[in-house]
Amino acid sequence: MSETLGPCWYVVQTQVNGEAKAVQNLQRQGYEIYLPRYLMCRRHARKVDFVAKPLFPRYVFVAIDLATQRWRSIQSTFGVSHLICNGDNPAPVPEGIVGALKAREDDKGFVKMLGRSALAPGDRVRVLAGAFMDNAGLFNGVADRDRVTILLEMLGRKVRVLLDANMVVAA
Repeated sequence: MSETLGPCWYVVQTQVNGEAKAVQNLQRQGYEIYLPRYLMCRRHARKVDFVAKPLFPRYVFVAIDLATQRWRSIQSTFGVSHLICNGDNPAPVPEGIVGALKAREDDKGFVKMLGRSALAPGDRVRVLAGAFMDNAGLFNGVADRDRVTILLEMLGRKVRVLLDANMVVAA
């Protein structure tokens, strides 16, 4: 059925931290690859920077036309652990998933993360619980999957505070 429509998207599991190697080797074989990435906020030694991380660690999407391409070579590609299959055949990604991910990319090709609150940097927020309960501040960014950073006015200056995402709401 979908084989006559041309390429469909499938999922390849890569080796640990092997996404880039798998992408390079699969592209060399002529496959179209999609590795969705996002920018993660990283704090270290009083420094904040953003690093590109895979949205789905150890997984990449590969477009395969099962009618014309020899897909079994993917299984032995350097950087690839295996192609996700349903029985003996590759398991297709539901239609629209890859398109939806690509639609959420910014102008640099990174997937924009939609937090629970969908706050933008600079938005006013209020802390719901904890030591800073009822304090108002400014949303600074998403630290990781479960935490956000906000700026609170304390002692005459703005202080960056890391909190659970569910402890902060728009003010």
